[in-house]
Amino acid sequence: MPLFLRLPPMLSPLSDHPIRFLHSCPHQKPTPNSSLVFITLHFRTLSCFRHLVCCRRHNSYTILETDNPIQLRQNPESEQDEIRRKIINESSLATRRIPKFPGSVDFPKPDLPQVDLHASFDSSVEQDRVLKKALEVRRGVASEALKAAFRAGKMSMTYSNNLVSNLGAFVDRIVIGAAAMKADPEFSHQSFNARAKGYIQSTGVVPLVKWLKHNSMTYPQIGKIICKCNNDLNHICCMAEWLKSIHVKGQFLGPTMVKAGPTLLDLKFEQLEENIDQLERYGVRNEWIGYVVTKCPKLLVMSVEELEARICFYQEMGLNERDFGTMVFDYPKALGFFSLEEMQSKVDYLMQFGLSKEEVGRLLAYKPQLMGCSIEERWKPLVKYLYYLGVKRDGMKRILVVKPMVFCIDLEACISPKVVKFLQEIGVREEAIGRVIFLMTDAGVTEEDIGKVIALDPQLVGCHIVNKLDVNVKYFLSLGIRRPILGQMIADFPMLLRYKLDILRPKYKYLRRVMVRPLQDLVEFPRFFSYSLEGRIMPRHEILVKNRVNFKLKYMLASSDEEFNMKVQEAVQRRERFESRLVNSDISQAEETQPEQTQQ
Repeated sequence: MPLFLRLPPMLSPLSDHPIRFLHSCPHQKPTPNSSLVFITLHFRTLSCFRHLVCCRRHNSYTILETDNPIQLRQNPESEQDEIRRKIINESSLATRRIPKFPGSVDFPKPDLPQVDLHASFDSSVEQDRVLKKALEVRRGVASEALKAAFRAGKMSMTYSNNLVSNLGAFVDRIVIGAAAMKADPEFSHQSFNARAKGYIQSTGVVPLVKWLKHNSMTYPQIGKIICKCNNDLNHICCMAEWLKSIHVKGQFLGPTMVKAGPTLLDLKFEQLEENIDQLERYGVRNEWIGYVVTKCPKLLVMSVEELEARICFYQEMGLNERDFGTMVFDYPKALGFFSLEEMQSKVDYLMQFGLSKEEVGRLLAYKPQLMGCSIEERWKPLVKYLYYLGVKRDGMKRILVVKPMVFCIDLEACISPKVVKFLQEIGVREEAIGRVIFLMTDAGVTEEDIGKVIALDPQLVGCHIVNKLDVNVKYFLSLGIRRPILGQMIADFPMLLRYKLDILRPKYKYLRRVMVRPLQDLVEFPRFFSYSLEGRIMPRHEILVKNRVNFKLKYMLASSDEEFNMKVQEAVQRRERFESRLVNSDISQAEETQPEQTQQ
């Protein structure tokens, strides 16, 4: 029942005027001149004013009931004591609220009768449903207990929640372990929550997570590693320390342990040491082992027999220890990622181009990334495209021998748009495009079909169109070179498109401003950009200026220092002879004019 308290006016410390409380009584409105104000009070609110009323006991007023709030009691002191006793009695009757959360279990009471759960359900389907629901409740309790343990270990709430969301299998282990502890008389009286906390503490998962986090592992990696460990969790620390001993860096410990699979934590260290010793025995250096294992963790979980069979596969193709070690270091997946059947099928396909088994071995030692290319998705479409362009089997063989990287490039993303569309736009003749791929590895082009010389630079195929090729083309067009002439320049010197603009600009400025050469000289000799500005162009130009001779760019730059000096001397002699003839002719003319003047 709500009560109404009439309070006397209080003087504000900042003012002499009385402070009046807002009226909140629905039964009585205050008069304008009244100094009494009635407010509705809850029992908790009443305790806030108890001290005030006691301090002003000499001015105390009575507490009125709801039925007649304005009527004053005869004995205010006894009424106040009665209200106090009523508050104390009601507060004593209120039971203390026990914190509850989903899955909490109360202690069993001995006086409660035992209930037969099987008799409470009508069918097995109902039993399964209830059991599943109970299991989910238990898993929720275990998850909350695990989160609380992580937060107690100085981990943030967000990190704890994210980590527990990746520890589903470990949460199930907590549920099973806590249920198993029920059979132990020492823990039978404990609740499920208490047993779950005890099991979490016994596993040592909290210090393990902190140690793994310190070693640069992310929470998804930590979750996968812990869920894959079926034994003692301390074995994870031992495995990480062993990986460090073989030069695996801390930032790669998590990915290595995750990619190696669940069998890594079940293997003994003796078997792992055998695989490492076998790799070192066949040419893989000790300082390379960490990098190799990081790139291909499956090498660790292989059996000794399987690893030996893979090594023999490459030895049969003529690879010695040095070639085998460098091949494994360059591309570790060539040894441990693919199956033996897939590896053999790729070798057989490469041999169809006319390569012997030893040549394929040398090819894989030089470019082991070929083993990572798919036959159906990468090689067959490329072969069809080359055949359509006119490249025969011998040409493809030469491509493999000289530039095998062509077979590792994506056809649709790189070769087709870069070789055909781009070369057509820059002015290379269409009949030359038909043999571009073939002439990438063939230097015997004729002067009649100079556009095919672009095949001398196969790396042009790997250049990015937007970031490299198109930028250089726009620069040359901005110099005033027409597109067909630019195509002839590129066909004559394909490296023109692979130079950076920071190299091209200073050479062009020196050519036009210092050497005062026309643009036609650059069109005739685009290899001008291949020579060093400070090492060759500037010194030779200064020599020409000093000796007052002039050469074309080709004769000025495309020769050794001895040949250049000889050419300069010959040019100087020719100039001197020419000048001497002019002097002699002038002298003879002067001698002829003198007698005529004397006769006159």
